[in-house]
Amino acid sequence: MKKLTIVLLVLVIVGAGAYAYRVRNATPEPAVQTQPLSRGDVVDTVGATGTLEAVETVEVGTQVSGVVEALYADFNSIVRKGQVIARLDPQLIQTQIEQQQANVVRAEADLERLKVALADAKHKYERAQQMSEKSLIPRSELETAEVNVKSSEAQIRSSEAALTQARAQLNNQRVNLGYTTITAPIDGIVISRNVDQGQTVAASMNAPTLYIIAADLTKMQVLASIDEADVGRMRPGQVVTFRVDAYPTETFTGAVEQVRLQPAVVQNVVTYSTVISVPNSELKLKPGMTANVTIEIARRNNVLRIPNRALSFRPTTEMFAVLNQEVPPELERGGRGGFAGRGGGRGAEGQRAGGAPIDGPSPASAGGAGAPGQGAAAGGRQGGRQNAPGEGTPAAGPQAGAEGGAGRGQGRGGFDPNMTPEERQRRMEERMASMSPEDRERFQARMKEGGGGAQARGGGAPGAARGNTGARANAAPTPTAPGGATTIDSLFAPIQIQERPGLAWTFSSRQLKPLRLRLGVTDGSFSEIVNAAEIPQESEVVVNMTTGLEQRATPGQAPGSNPLMGPQRGGPGGRGGGGGGGGRGGG
Repeated sequence: MKKLTIVLLVLVIVGAGAYAYRVRNATPEPAVQTQPLSRGDVVDTVGATGTLEAVETVEVGTQVSGVVEALYADFNSIVRKGQVIARLDPQLIQTQIEQQQANVVRAEADLERLKVALADAKHKYERAQQMSEKSLIPRSELETAEVNVKSSEAQIRSSEAALTQARAQLNNQRVNLGYTTITAPIDGIVISRNVDQGQTVAASMNAPTLYIIAADLTKMQVLASIDEADVGRMRPGQVVTFRVDAYPTETFTGAVEQVRLQPAVVQNVVTYSTVISVPNSELKLKPGMTANVTIEIARRNNVLRIPNRALSFRPTTEMFAVLNQEVPPELERGGRGGFAGRGGGRGAEGQRAGGAPIDGPSPASAGGAGAPGQGAAAGGRQGGRQNAPGEGTPAAGPQAGAEGGAGRGQGRGGFDPNMTPEERQRRMEERMASMSPEDRERFQARMKEGGGGAQARGGGAPGAARGNTGARANAAPTPTAPGGATTIDSLFAPIQIQERPGLAWTFSSRQLKPLRLRLGVTDGSFSEIVNAAEIPQESEVVVNMTTGLEQRATPGQAPGSNPLMGPQRGGPGGRGGGGGGGGRGGG
């Protein structure tokens, strides 16, 4: 009986040890999080804030000073053009009119007196001529009579000018009398009244404002402040939606009408005013409201889309090891940057840097693959930067980036300034000849969309601009004004959405499989899949994966210790442990 108990105890201990050994050395089960592809709308938008204003507003002022005698319009009053809306006290101006009338009468009387004096001077001059011919008077008297005639004529001209001036002053006072009656200059609605009855207004240097009239509140506009980073994507006619705090559940629509060139700098932030026309048939919108604007740059309705989280997922070598799967050759060459490091970047036309055609677009998200037009040097640099520790040799990524940047097997987007145009043309013909018919058709179609030319979709040539994906594209030529262009807004070409390659991963039969994509419009959460016909609609893409190794302590590391510190110097024995591998106190 005692021996049986000992045997059972030994078996239990051995079984428990074997189970613990199995559990400790068992391959961890990875946890894969996937998300299915979906169909829906993808809208690329730009957000901003703005202020609602009437399209046309007129400030009604007064040309003359005086006391406000009566007001015939108030806030929100609907007025018509020519309607009397205010009146000033006219007594002071009427008094000035009477004074000017008296000045006119006096000027007329002075003119009549001078005309009589001129007639008398002419009569005396004629008689002096007759007497001088008979030598009855000296020559000096004849000259004196002639001078008197000319003097009288000059006085008459001066009197006529004084009479004209007096009449002008009288007309001026009569006009000022008309200015005491204020009329509406346009049809509209009074949105502001700045004076009260009995108030004195003084029109000395500036005309005081009595009313502000909005021409038509059924048509309004939003002045939105667009950041300088987004103003390049603004075009007239773009659809705009916005909300106001007064109606939080309603969405209003409008359209971009104008992008003003005058910048506004506030705390070193440069913005440009964009005018958005807004219909307001129900008169819900009021001047001064703050609008939260969303401007649509591009829209794709009911398209196959992929979550952006799946595009940013990158498998590591540990993940492939847990799945007992071989690491793809691209990852072996240059870590995460291997897709574009040594080859200098793959173009979007489905061709490798060395010129050999490949099937489908290259994966930009797999590390360093360029968007349409990405140069070899850009892909190489990106490949070097994205090399992660533990994935390839330490120098694999930088070396690959250096080789790609140096131009070893430059990609389609590469630009060699030492090559002549004839050499570039010959190289392009060789690449075209090595392509399959399908790849050649896709390449030619994209060249046409991009504007043609050997460098339409690539080339790190001078003047190229770097996009969000790190690609380089030649800057568009400056448009020339056509004969009928009247504003600069009409000179901008429509925005072209550039396709870019992407890479996602699917998980089936415990295997990670790459899914190469061509992407279009993105809204930040989802991206449009352009080659949807080549992708299974029911595919599920990986958005996250954990290998299970994170829960196990590394060899030589005590449980509960900091995993970032690595194995401790003393090992499991600690400072006071015995044994040859112990700490300082061991041995």
